[in-house]
Amino acid sequence: MKIEGSVWKYNDNVDTDVIIPARYLNISDIEELKTHCMEDIDANFSSEVKKGDIIVAGKNFGCGSSREQAPLAIKACGISCIIAESFARIFFRNAVNIGLPVLTIEDTKNIKQGDRLSINLETGHISNISQGTDFYATEMPEFLKGIYAANGLINYIKSG
Repeated sequence: MKIEGSVWKYNDNVDTDVIIPARYLNISDIEELKTHCMEDIDANFSSEVKKGDIIVAGKNFGCGSSREQAPLAIKACGISCIIAESFARIFFRNAVNIGLPVLTIEDTKNIKQGDRLSINLETGHISNISQGTDFYATEMPEFLKGIYAANGLINYIKSG
């Protein structure tokens, strides 16, 4: 499973309240909900993000409330993967459940907005095509690779 896309870069402590603000939680249509994704920290995100793009952030991505709409809105926008130094546990779990790959690396400071990344989910190898650098994500257990390959936990369980 290979992913390639451009980087949307964010800092530490991006919470679910800015990923999808509470004022939109009554929207059940995912197509409408995704238009508000990240708007409180990046007004251009939902209109400029491209299918396959990648979010890169610092520590504690997805902190705050446990709203399931946060990873759903990110995935609906076309984001193919999120890379961060660490994730809030409930966000991590919600992302896995819907088949949105979340990878942890030690340091994201050298990855810049707009860099082009190539990711091999099987090996954890990440290549920054723009900078000509390579690094590895924390190794992913086999069952997690299976969940991502099945595009989410429910599909994984049904296939097994």
